[in-house]
Amino acid sequence: MENTNNTLSVSVMSGKGGVGKTNIALSLGYAMRSRGHPLLLMDCDLGLANLDVLLGISPERNLQDLIKPDIFPKEVVVALEQGGFDFLPAASGVPELVEMDEDMQDILFRKLVRLIGDYRYLLMDLGAGINRTVLSFATMTQMRVVIVTPEPTSLTDSYALMKVLHQQHGIDDFLIVVNQASQSEGKQTFERLHAACQRFLEINIRHLGTVRSDPAVLEAVRRQQPLMRYAPGSDAAKDLTAIATRLERFRQDNLDLIGQTPILRSFPALAE
Repeated sequence: MENTNNTLSVSVMSGKGGVGKTNIALSLGYAMRSRGHPLLLMDCDLGLANLDVLLGISPERNLQDLIKPDIFPKEVVVALEQGGFDFLPAASGVPELVEMDEDMQDILFRKLVRLIGDYRYLLMDLGAGINRTVLSFATMTQMRVVIVTPEPTSLTDSYALMKVLHQQHGIDDFLIVVNQASQSEGKQTFERLHAACQRFLEINIRHLGTVRSDPAVLEAVRRQQPLMRYAPGSDAAKDLTAIATRLERFRQDNLDLIGQTPILRSFPALAE
C-alpha cells in the first residue's frame, strides 16, 4: 500500500526500561498534535502496556480485540482530543500478543494499514528490549527514535538494540533522544553512543534532542496527566516541543521520500 497521504510513521523505543520512553512518546504526541497535525498514538508495549495509565483512562477495548476478525479499528481507537489526536491502546500480560504468530500479525497489519491513512503521523510506543515483536514493530516504521539516559546500562542496551536491527534487518537510521540530562550531558551522552556506532557498526546516528530532568514530569505521572497539559511551560515540555518541531521539519524535508515508502512494512518478513 502506497503512502498517498504522506503519513509519517515513527517508532519510539529503548534498549531498557525505566528511561522515560513512554512519557516521551505521549508528550511528543501532544506536542505534535498542538501544531495542528492529526496523529495516532499507538501503544505497542504488548507485555506491559501503560500509556492508558499515564492518561488516566480505562479503554473498553485494546489491540487484543483488534486481532478479532469481527472488530473494526475505529471500534478500538480512543479519541484523546477533538480534531484528530487518537489513541490505540494495548493490553498488559497477554502472552499471545507478546509473541504473535504470522496469522495474528497479518490480521493486525491489514487493519492498521486501513486505519492510519487518516493521520499525518503514526507514533508507536514500543516495548523495551529486543524481543521479536519489538524488532518487528521497529522495522515496520519509516523512522526510529531511540530513548537513552546517561547511565551506562542505558547506553549499552540501546547500542545492542541498534546493533540487532542493523545486522539482522538492515536498519541504519536512528534518531537519538537523551532523557533526564542537562544539555551538555545530553551532548556528551550522544557523542559516546555515536562514536560506538561509527566504530563498530559503521552507521551514523543523529541527535534529535535532549530532555532535561524536571520534577514536573514525575508530578504529571502521579496525577495521571500528560506533561504537556499539566506543565506546558516546564523545561521538559519546552525540550519536547523543540523535538516535535524537528520531527515536523524532517517530514517536510522528506515528503517525496515518505510518499514513495509504505506507511508500514508488513510483519511476516520481519519476524523471523
